[in-house]
Amino acid sequence: MTQGARYDLLVVGGGINGAGIARDAAGRGLSVLLCEQDDLASHTSSASTKLIHGGLRYLEYREFGLVRKALQERETLLRAAPHIMWPLRFVMPHMPDLRPAWLIRTGLFLYDHLARRELLPGSRGIDMHRHPAGEPLVDSIRRGFVYSDGWVDDARLVVLNAVDAAERGATVLTRTKLVSAVRAGGEWHARLESTDGRVIDMRAGATANAAGPWVGELLQGALGRGATTHSVRLVKGSHIVTRRLFTHDHAYIFQNPDKRIIFAIPYEHDYTLIGTTDIEYRGDPARVAITAGETQYLCDSINRYFKRKIAPADVCWTYSGVRPLLEEEGADNPSAVTRDYRLELDAPPGQAPLLSVFGGKITTFRKLAEEAVDELSRALESPAPAWTAGAPLPGGDIANASFERFATQFGQQHAWLPADLARRYARAYGTRAAYVVGQARALDDLGHAFAPGLYESELRYLRDTEWARTAHDVLWRRSKLGLHLVGPGTLDTVTREIDAWFAREDVTPHA
Repeated sequence: MTQGARYDLLVVGGGINGAGIARDAAGRGLSVLLCEQDDLASHTSSASTKLIHGGLRYLEYREFGLVRKALQERETLLRAAPHIMWPLRFVMPHMPDLRPAWLIRTGLFLYDHLARRELLPGSRGIDMHRHPAGEPLVDSIRRGFVYSDGWVDDARLVVLNAVDAAERGATVLTRTKLVSAVRAGGEWHARLESTDGRVIDMRAGATANAAGPWVGELLQGALGRGATTHSVRLVKGSHIVTRRLFTHDHAYIFQNPDKRIIFAIPYEHDYTLIGTTDIEYRGDPARVAITAGETQYLCDSINRYFKRKIAPADVCWTYSGVRPLLEEEGADNPSAVTRDYRLELDAPPGQAPLLSVFGGKITTFRKLAEEAVDELSRALESPAPAWTAGAPLPGGDIANASFERFATQFGQQHAWLPADLARRYARAYGTRAAYVVGQARALDDLGHAFAPGLYESELRYLRDTEWARTAHDVLWRRSKLGLHLVGPGTLDTVTREIDAWFAREDVTPHA
């Protein structure tokens, strides 16, 4: 981009809401610049429980509107990116001392019928002593329920929104911070600074503040605004990952005596993902980390249900994130704070508009983005119709949203690839897996192997198309290959090699 360039919209924040807004706006013909101070999905948006769900437990808090909106979005998203999102069946063991069966049946009936379902089967009761999901559980659990939701690779969802935005004309600048922005002459004059010290001055007709946990800090700092109508409450959610605790493909939702629920989800073939906690957080969102108490809490929660007991020593990996939840009066329990969102538009007559995003959850990001761009388009007097509801994300243009059929065909077309690698490419990149392979006809054509199944051709694609700049970007956000490399010295060695490769390569800013 050139110094002093003018855009219709400056989007600040490269999490799911910022990337979604940039994509929607670019698709409506607006010129867009998205800046993110770190890598895409560096914080909250890569630290979720990785579910596309309505939020069954929110029915207890009478959040019927939020649940219905989220349920409507489930199948829209599953169709948009069937390579990184797929249906998942959840098993809820019945614990009579926590919630009566009639209450669970009522909740599941509402969950099944609040929104139309085409891809996802409905709920039903099961006998735990007959169903395969009952085998790992303690024998005292005799009954349960099964219902449907969806799973998502959250970090890749963010990246694919950014890729689509860029391909529709948006400029995406990672590792670039908004330093200041002032209104002048009916537009925003903004200064950006990248981590390499490059300073960029630009102008924008409007600004969208999608900074997540930093939304308030950005308003009072770089944007120079005063008090706002809404604010966010920072709540930490931590997860642990262990070796696989069960062999079937269902997930579990467990009820705790403290009224929280914990998920246990099949993860990365060989692992189980367990989470999440809900704890008030007052520190720097960039420095969030799990505590020993949270780890023990999650282990104890699992041990109430599984025959095989786990301890902190069994934990292979952890991650934590800070959720910027919409602040509400009277919600003392972090678990009871709404997961809905509010959009606050500051558009004084004759001055450039500012839209700020408070709250939200990953399942409703597309709807949030659509509503945000509706408001911004009106404020900019540049109306254009919404379009994302039926549009696939990059790699998601898979016939009939049938991933298994696509993966089989991709494997057959590239029979020289090991079957597990062909499937990983299909899963991560969908129809764009062909771009990763390129003209290769044998494994040697993919270049240097940094680790089993990680070749130079993939690094080049991630660098050139998905803004990857470090080993951490590749191993923990664009993929979870780092989890499979955990071992004495292995992960450190691979990390050094990949970082050295990035340092050697000529990396030009991706626009």
